[in-house]
Amino acid sequence: MMIKRSLAAAAAVFAGMSLHTVAAQQPMSLALLPKPRVVQPSAAGSYTVGSGLTVALTGARSPRLQAAVLRTLKRLEDTTGVLMPRAIGDAASGSITVRVASDGQPVQGIDEDENYQLVVTPTGATLTAPTTVGAIHGLETLLQLLQATPQGYVLPLVSIDDSPRFRWRGLMIDCGRHFEPMDVLKRNLDAMAAVKLNVFHWHLTEDQGFRVESKLYPKLTQLGSDGLFYTQDDARELVRYARERGIRVVPEFEMPGHSAAWLVAYPELNSGTQPAGIRREFGVSDIALDPTREVTYQFITRFLTEMSGIFPDAYLHIGGDETPAPDWKKNPRIIAFMQAHNLKDNESLQAYFNTRVLAILTKLHRRMVGWDEIFNPALPKDVVVQSWRGEASLAKGAQQGYQGVLSAPYYLDGMKPAGVHYLADPVPADTKLSPDQQKLILGGEVCMWAEHLDARTIDSRIWPRTAAIAERFWSAQDVRDVDDMYRRLQPVSLELESLGLRHLSSEDAGLRSLAESTEIDTLRTFARAFEPVSFGERYQQQHTSQLTPLTGFVDAVVPDPPVKHEVAVLMDTVLATPTAFDAHDAYARLRAFFSRTAATVPAMQATIRERPRLQPMEARTTQLAPLCQLALQGLDLLQAGKKATPGWSANADTLLIEAKQPSGIVRFTFIEPLTKLVQAVR
Repeated sequence: MMIKRSLAAAAAVFAGMSLHTVAAQQPMSLALLPKPRVVQPSAAGSYTVGSGLTVALTGARSPRLQAAVLRTLKRLEDTTGVLMPRAIGDAASGSITVRVASDGQPVQGIDEDENYQLVVTPTGATLTAPTTVGAIHGLETLLQLLQATPQGYVLPLVSIDDSPRFRWRGLMIDCGRHFEPMDVLKRNLDAMAAVKLNVFHWHLTEDQGFRVESKLYPKLTQLGSDGLFYTQDDARELVRYARERGIRVVPEFEMPGHSAAWLVAYPELNSGTQPAGIRREFGVSDIALDPTREVTYQFITRFLTEMSGIFPDAYLHIGGDETPAPDWKKNPRIIAFMQAHNLKDNESLQAYFNTRVLAILTKLHRRMVGWDEIFNPALPKDVVVQSWRGEASLAKGAQQGYQGVLSAPYYLDGMKPAGVHYLADPVPADTKLSPDQQKLILGGEVCMWAEHLDARTIDSRIWPRTAAIAERFWSAQDVRDVDDMYRRLQPVSLELESLGLRHLSSEDAGLRSLAESTEIDTLRTFARAFEPVSFGERYQQQHTSQLTPLTGFVDAVVPDPPVKHEVAVLMDTVLATPTAFDAHDAYARLRAFFSRTAATVPAMQATIRERPRLQPMEARTTQLAPLCQLALQGLDLLQAGKKATPGWSANADTLLIEAKQPSGIVRFTFIEPLTKLVQAVR
C-alpha cells in the first residue's frame, strides 16, 4: 500500500496533474496539515456545501470572530464557485454553527486557549471553541476538509478534537537586511494562520537597515534605512492584522551588536568605532553599542518605551547575538569600566548590558527574548532564550531553569528539504530532559534570514516548507511519516497560493524574466533538475551585498521542489522491489523524468549563449545530459538484474564527484537518488 500511494503521488507530477486533483478523486482521503490531535471519521457520507449554506454564531460575537467567519465564507466561495452569504445569521443554528465562549485575552498571550472541536454531520458542521483564537484554527481545518467530487464540493463526516502541542509556534522574517513591503508581510500572516502558527517574530533592525519609525529618534530611519521603513501606523496596522488571525507580533531590536544602523544615526552610542554608513556587506560586524555609558541606557529606555506603545505583546526580542566588539577590548575607557565592575571579558560585559536592558523591559511589563548569547546565569529565569546553536544549547538552558524556543533546525536559508526540517523536534522522543524541564521548552520558530531574498522571492523560500514545520510545532510527537506529510503538503501549498502567496508562481515569473520570453516550457523542465544552494555555499560562491541584484537562475528556482521528493520515492521503490509490478511503473516514470530533462539540454545551451543572466548555468548544463544518461543506464542494469562494469562505475563516480562541485550557485535535485542507484548496480 505504501508503494502504491507513493507512486500515485509521484505519478501526479509526471503526468502533469496536481496532487489536489488526485485528492479530489478520492473524497474521503483527508489532507489536513497540521494533523489534528484526534480525527474520527463518522459514518460514510458527506455534507454538500451548496448555495443554501447559512452560518450562525452563538456565545461570543466579537468583531474579530465575525471577520474570521466572513473571510472563511469568501474562501469557500472562491473554491466552490458557489455564492456564499454575505452576513452571519442570528439563529441558534445554521449549516455551519460556531460556538465560542469568549473572545479571549485583550492582548493575546502565550497561554491563550487555542483548542477547538469540529463535528461534520450530513446536515452541516458545528465548531466549538473556548476562545476566538481556537475558532480561527477550527475554521482553517474546516477549509482544509473541503473536497471536490463529481457532484460538487463536500465536507466529509468527521469529528475532530484538536489542540496544539506547543504554545510558541513562530515564523521570523528578517526585514533588516532586505525590506519587505506590507503586502508581503500580510500575505505571509495569512499563510501563517492557515497552518496555525501563532507568533510573528518581526526582525526590524540590522547593520543594513533600521526599519521602524521612531518619533523620538527620527534619524534612525532618516539616516539608517535608505527610506525603506515602516511607519508607526504601519506597525500598528500589522499588529491589528495579525491579531485578527490569532497571531502575536514579537518585535526584535538588535542590540548591542548588529547595530551599524543605530550608530549611523546616533554616533554618541558607539564603542569607539563609528561606521561611515549603513553596512552593505553581510556577515558579522565589529560594530557595537557602548554598554558602559549611561546615555546608552537613557536612549534605550526612551526608545523601548516608545515601541511598547506600538507593540502590545508581553515579549520583546533584543537580539543579543554575534557581538565580537573588539572595541570593548581596546577602548581604554571601556577597559577601565570593566575593571571597576569586575567584568573579566566581553561576555561578562554583555551580560551586564543585558541585565540593564532587562530592568528597562521589566518596568515596561515586558519579558526579554534573545538569541543563545544572552544565556548567562547572571540573568533571572524569566528571560526566554531562542536557540540558534542547536538542541543541546536549548536543553542546557532548560536544565538550568530557562524557558526556550528552538530555531536551529528551522533555518530556511539552509535550503534543506521539508522532510529534514519536519523530523527535527523541540522535544524529541529521546530527550533527557525531565517532565518539568520539558515544560520550559515553549516551542519552535522558523527563521527566514534575508541576505539572499527580496519581495519577489521571499514566498518561495518560506513556503510550503514552513507548513511542514508548522505540523511539527502543532501535532503529536509521533506524527512523523515524511511521505504522508509530502502527500498533504501539495494541496496545502495550492491553498496557500490562493491566499495571495506567490511561492508557486514566482518561479515561472523568474524564468520568464531570464528567458525574456513567455515560452518557457523547456526552461521549466530544465529548472526542475535544480534548486538553490545553502546560504553558506552561496556565500562562498558569490560575493553578495545588500545591493546585489537577486535576479539570477538561483533566485528563480525553488528549494525542495516537489519533483525532488517524488524522484526519491520512485528510486527507493525500484531499489526495494526491482522486479515487482509496481516497481516497473516506477521505472517508466523515472525514465520519463530523466529522458525529458536530458532532452532540454540542446535548447538550453542555445538559450544560455544568448542570455547573459543564464550563463552561470553553462557548466551545469554540460553536466546534466551525462547524468541523465547515467541514470537511464543504471535503471536498465537494475531492471535486467545485471551489475555495472568497472569502467561504467568509474565513469559514474567521476560524474557524481563533478556534479557535487560548486557551480552556478545551484545543486542538482536528483543526485542523492542517483547515487543510490549507482551503488546498487556496482
